[in-house]
Amino acid sequence: MAKGMNKSQTLNALAEKLGKTRKEAGEMLEALVALAYDQAKSAGEFTIPGLGKLLKRHRAARMGRNPATGASIQIPAKTVVKFRVAKAAKDSIL
Repeated sequence: MAKGMNKSQTLNALAEKLGKTRKEAGEMLEALVALAYDQAKSAGEFTIPGLGKLLKRHRAARMGRNPATGASIQIPAKTVVKFRVAKAAKDSIL
């Protein structure tokens, strides 16, 4: 299986595709990531049309089991980040 693109390769591909410099492409990518983090933190979700949605969700406390000892343990509630892939992305990739 082929490896995915690293950050440098992604920046080069974006710069070539958009007709921008590598530095400009990097700034755009960093701005998009910062916007996604801010919106997901404050509004609870951030959507990239055609790609998917970054979601902040609360996970309730629950009972779990220690696999080594078999003892029941209480797993505390916490906030998690999930990514839901858009249907358009699924259809084009699969």
